[in-house]
Amino acid sequence: MDDLSGPPRSEPTDDPGLAGRIAVWDAEAAAYDDPADHGLRDPAVRAAWSALLLPLLPSAPARVAELGCGTATLSALLAAAGHRVDAVDFSPAMLERARAKVAGLPGSPVRVLAGDAAHPPLTSDSYDVVLCRHVLWALPDPVAVLRRWSALLRPGGVLVLVEGSWSTGAGITGAECVALAEAADLEPAHTPLVDPALWGREISDDRYLVVARPRRSVAKQRESGESR
Repeated sequence: MDDLSGPPRSEPTDDPGLAGRIAVWDAEAAAYDDPADHGLRDPAVRAAWSALLLPLLPSAPARVAELGCGTATLSALLAAAGHRVDAVDFSPAMLERARAKVAGLPGSPVRVLAGDAAHPPLTSDSYDVVLCRHVLWALPDPVAVLRRWSALLRPGGVLVLVEGSWSTGAGITGAECVALAEAADLEPAHTPLVDPALWGREISDDRYLVVARPRRSVAKQRESGESR
């Protein structure tokens, strides 16, 4: 299990808001796993997330990047299913908990890396899946961010976004997320996430999944199908 110290190589060093955002998420770390969908401590909630995410991935072992991983709960979930995961976060407090969470997994299938999800310190064209949960809404210039994330994908790769527009007023709506993905040259598919099993309770706000593929990749797949 590796860790990158210092600023990621692709992260701008002149971002005046970065230190403040890191401080906000550092302060959230101690209680981050308390919500049922964050910690996945309830077996029923964990099973619901497995049932949601695992069918979206290729057969194991796929290479997955989880950006803005927090305490790496989803990274650990995917690794337990046989996938190889690079988990990225910029919060030292989150990273400390993430390392502890994945330390006992056999074969070290999760690398925990220090870095800004908006400028991930990862190699382009290297991942079958880029997964981000409750991250895009908090980032500046989301269209540019989505383009960076899609550049990480191998041909045929998929971007998996779990987002929401919450009762607190934070977040982005499903329609907004789809529009951002389309502006970033992605072809998105939107699915509402209304099942209480995912959240450990009934919800009334807008929570959803967007699965998106780069248009270049979709076009090649269509051309390949037409030429057969």
